[in-house]
Amino acid sequence: MAKIQRALISVSDKDGLVPFAQTLAAAGVEILSTGGTARVMREAGLEVKDVSDYTGFPEMMDGRVKTLHPKVHGGLLHLRGNAEHEAACAEHGIQPIDLVVVNLYPFEETVAKPDVTLEDAIENIDIGGPSMLRSAAKNHESVTVITDPADYAAVAEQIEADGNTTLDLRRALAAKVYARTADYDGAIAEHLMQAFGAEEAENADEMPQELLVQSSLTQTLRYGENPHQRAGLYGKFDEYFEQLHGKALSYNNILDATAAANLICEFLEDAPTLAILKHTNPCGMGQGTNLREAWDKAFATDNQAPFGGIIAVNQPLDGPCAEAIAEIFSEVIIAPDFSDEARAILQKKKNLRLLRMLKNPFTAVAWDVRNTGAESFLVQERDIRVTTADDLKVVTERQPTEDELNAMLFGWRVVKHVKSNAIVYCGPGATLGIGAGQMSRVDSSRIAVWKAGEAGLSLKGSVVCSDAFFPFADGLIAAGEAGATAAIQPGGSVRDEEVIAAANERDIAMVFTGHRHFRH
Repeated sequence: MAKIQRALISVSDKDGLVPFAQTLAAAGVEILSTGGTARVMREAGLEVKDVSDYTGFPEMMDGRVKTLHPKVHGGLLHLRGNAEHEAACAEHGIQPIDLVVVNLYPFEETVAKPDVTLEDAIENIDIGGPSMLRSAAKNHESVTVITDPADYAAVAEQIEADGNTTLDLRRALAAKVYARTADYDGAIAEHLMQAFGAEEAENADEMPQELLVQSSLTQTLRYGENPHQRAGLYGKFDEYFEQLHGKALSYNNILDATAAANLICEFLEDAPTLAILKHTNPCGMGQGTNLREAWDKAFATDNQAPFGGIIAVNQPLDGPCAEAIAEIFSEVIIAPDFSDEARAILQKKKNLRLLRMLKNPFTAVAWDVRNTGAESFLVQERDIRVTTADDLKVVTERQPTEDELNAMLFGWRVVKHVKSNAIVYCGPGATLGIGAGQMSRVDSSRIAVWKAGEAGLSLKGSVVCSDAFFPFADGLIAAGEAGATAAIQPGGSVRDEEVIAAANERDIAMVFTGHRHFRH
């Protein structure tokens, strides 16, 4: 195949641009360019021809129209060796463009800014860039196309060796282009649908008409939930978490870490709070005057499950708490930050992963998306509902005490993150027993009671929290027999009156929230 003779370069990301362009110049490649890209290369001493000089047509409309021209797209799309195409090129003065280097206007970075306006977002929608990329990628039999600076090295190496690239490389780069433009268009569509939806308040209750899932591979994982399953991480995980120490995260680590972060984000404005999770379920939660006290309460809930677990805190992790945590084996610790003392203590464990939480992942997106495995997806609003004391309806003769009320509100936030059927026994600022994921609510309650007994914790005077209504009085009766003096549940069962009567007979204060927190 003939050597690359002409390249068109127009990039927003200038990283690595000059060394790559110098490789092209050394290989005798003519460089066409525009605007700031051309200026950077000229300042580096490279000879560059403006696209407007090549097309004979000036840039106009604030740069909106500069590469949308037959001489550009004809140079990219014409089939080499096709007599008709070659004749058209000769007639209209179209020269072949063999290499395109384009990365797009920074739309995603622009809309990520908290104060971005709709006008700014629209101005950062690239038109010419995707058009050139798609034209070049379509004609990859003859044209090399780069949209990621990470690919400069591979292309430069082949040009230095042979003056051109291999078909295998061109195919890989072309496929990458379509993945990138799809991701780019998806980001634009998602932002505009949200922006226009916010302007059309009357449509606020409607579901999105299109599900757009566009995400790039950021990390190949060793395996999935089990060693025989392939796995990878896609998306913007590293924008929310920065790994400070430890070996690479596994598939299960990422699931557990995200679950832990979502739970601790319920308590960002609270007193020092610490959560311990295992297999995405909380197994202990505590609050105190400091994180060490919070750790003691959380660990006391279950002193077996935390081994190999995930720990999350709502404040920078300090030395005293780190010392306590270091006494057991943990997989991941998540915190807004780590003191120097805490890092010195914990980094002695080479396999322990330390994650700094950069942004709140719990409220980052509006929708949960789940793959049903049947070529279809379920989409729902995220369960970020916050329950306050004003939302509670006391349905029993006895009003809850202040301590019981505080324990209810604390436990209601915890039970929301426990797999259904979920039962949590707690006191103010501390879980005492947790039962998760059972087919029967009574069984979940029995497990929670048993776990409290195993930990040597008394449930006398505790509050019981149920993620959904008690369908029968037996669950409430069992809680009372275990020592609970108050209960919080959604209500809504056809047998609510029976459950309320059972509570009154046992002098249990009970409140209804009016909404449940199923978590499958």
